Formats: sequence, structure tokens, C-alpha cells
Amino acid sequence: MVEWVEEPVPGYLKRPAPRDEEAAKQLKMRTLTNLYNRRPQWLADAHGALDAAVAAACGWDNEISEEDALAELLALNLAEGEALKY
Repeated sequence: MVEWVEEPVPGYLKRPAPRDEEAAKQLKMRTLTNLYNRRPQWLADAHGALDAAVAAACGWDNEISEEDALAELLALNLAEGEALKY
């Protein structure tokens, strides 16, 4: 769907450009919003792995709810703000 073209300024890497008008139309539909709305399985799996890594890094239970995680993050943020006050 793309071809790699030279940049107008020498020294820059090539950039992808649509091969034709049909490819340009299809590429315009490839947005993060559309991807998240479709939520393919690989993306859901990646989010799950990221959530588990964040929970582990914070010392939380892997099954922490979104509400509890947000409450914990808010508490950490507020504590950090208090620590920065003089």
C-alpha cells in the first residue's frame, strides 16, 4: 500500500507514501481510534500484559480493579505533591 520516497531535504530517511489513491483512502482509515474501536485480540492481549507489568512494578495484585488502581495512583500523586511543598 506504500512506497518509500526520498525526502526533499538531503540526509533524511525515506518516508512512506501511498502507492495510489485507493491506498491513500485505505490508509486514512487506519487510525488509532478505529483500531481501538475494533479492539483486535492482539491489542487486548498487549493491554493485558501491560496492565500486569504496571501492577507488578507498583507492587499491586495482578487482579487489581481499574477503580482501585486509579485510587492508588491518585494517592501516590497526592503524596508526591505534598512531599514537594516547602
